Amino acid sequence: MNYYVMENNQRINLLDIPTIDFNTLRAQLAATNLRPVSFFGSDWGQNIKLFVVLADDEKGELLATSSLIDKNIKEYESITKDNHQYHMFEREFYEQFGIKPVGHPWLKPVRKNQDDYEFFEMEGEETHQVAVGPIHAGVIEPGHFRFMCQGEKVYNLEIMLGYQHRGVEDLLVKKPSNQLAESICGDSAIAYNMAYSQVMEELCGMEITTKAKLIRRIALEMERIAIHIGDLGAILGDVAYLMGKEVYGVTRTLVINTMLEISGSRFGRGLITVGGVNFDIDKEMSKKIIDTLSGVKNTVEKMTKAALKSSTVMSRLEKTGSVSKETAEELNLVGMIGRSCGIDLDTRFDFCDEFYKDFERKPFRATNDAYSRFKIRYKEIIESISFVKQLLKKLEDYSQDELCVLKKDLIPNSFAISIVEGWRGELVHIATTDGEGKLSRYKIKDPSFNNWYGLSMAVRNNGISDFPLCNKGFDLSYCGFDL
Repeated sequence: MNYYVMENNQRINLLDIPTIDFNTLRAQLAATNLRPVSFFGSDWGQNIKLFVVLADDEKGELLATSSLIDKNIKEYESITKDNHQYHMFEREFYEQFGIKPVGHPWLKPVRKNQDDYEFFEMEGEETHQVAVGPIHAGVIEPGHFRFMCQGEKVYNLEIMLGYQHRGVEDLLVKKPSNQLAESICGDSAIAYNMAYSQVMEELCGMEITTKAKLIRRIALEMERIAIHIGDLGAILGDVAYLMGKEVYGVTRTLVINTMLEISGSRFGRGLITVGGVNFDIDKEMSKKIIDTLSGVKNTVEKMTKAALKSSTVMSRLEKTGSVSKETAEELNLVGMIGRSCGIDLDTRFDFCDEFYKDFERKPFRATNDAYSRFKIRYKEIIESISFVKQLLKKLEDYSQDELCVLKKDLIPNSFAISIVEGWRGELVHIATTDGEGKLSRYKIKDPSFNNWYGLSMAVRNNGISDFPLCNKGFDLSYCGFDL
């Protein structure tokens, strides 16, 4: 196959990526069992340059290739009809460049959806529709949910997003900054800023210190701990186990307040910068983090044990919102949602991050349902607490390192990728530079891009009253999707 084999967090020469005939590329993608992590176009004069990046998770490798497509071409044979993992990628590519994938089974808009959107409909004497959103109560971001029901049972859920037209990717090309990167998706500020910084550092040929790398990973794991704890509380709130909701809520606050002491922001804003980090973790702060997380672990273990002993909690979680492993693989579900379905993908370990290679993970027995999504969060909280403590131990050996190194100029004709395992899952940032060393394209894929359709599948054949529980179990991002 015609690919450039590369690693995560690596810069390569843009001109070294093979450019192959599109029909040849289409046949290869339709037949391969390698997982697509990115599939996007870039304006290339009279043509569109299609870039594709696949993951060989077993080998920990990324494979990049490309194809030039004449702008006069208006259609091609869909890849999705042979390989369902491309269903969202092809829809986005069609929306952005107008080249139709003929035979795509569900060719709906991804973000440009407000005009003449045709919802899937069913007919029948007891069939009815329930429309929710796009405006929701409270501070929830906009999204429209159209349920096709027979009685209380949901037969289909169609999710329409794209109400926030922010132009994030274009903004990053015009005015790249850490402040913009960490503002794209507020509950994943660390993950987004880390991916952005790593991409920009690769484009500049910068090598940051070990100390900065360790502090970034400590912050990333603390973000995972905090959000997972909050979600455990939200899930229990949806099943009316209010004691659990309140206990987890208080416990989450301990974690984010510790982040506040490190960086001045509860969500870690301003901590990471291109070239390293802005704030240190000294021995005193390290001890405070360890003491806090030890208490957090104790509380989470006790509360989880109590909650899962409740018959009412278990009756709501077990066998609710099931998504089979086969369906999850077809939809290319990633992150904790994929792991809750039995797909063992985790960027931290699959792409051989040097700081995670010696960490131990317990196998997870996936049950594919709301219970599985609850338990995977609990498992990852306990593991991440252990990871933070081990990372802090490693940090002691690099106390004399600089926090940040001097920035360099972007290298012309470069292509760089950074995949970060945020708390939702695989976050992909890719950037390219032109011949003058200026950013020419910035592409982002949030894990929610993969997983929103999984939520639609989860609610099928469930009661509509189970939707809030399924929705919170997935806890997907609107802003990470509506770029």
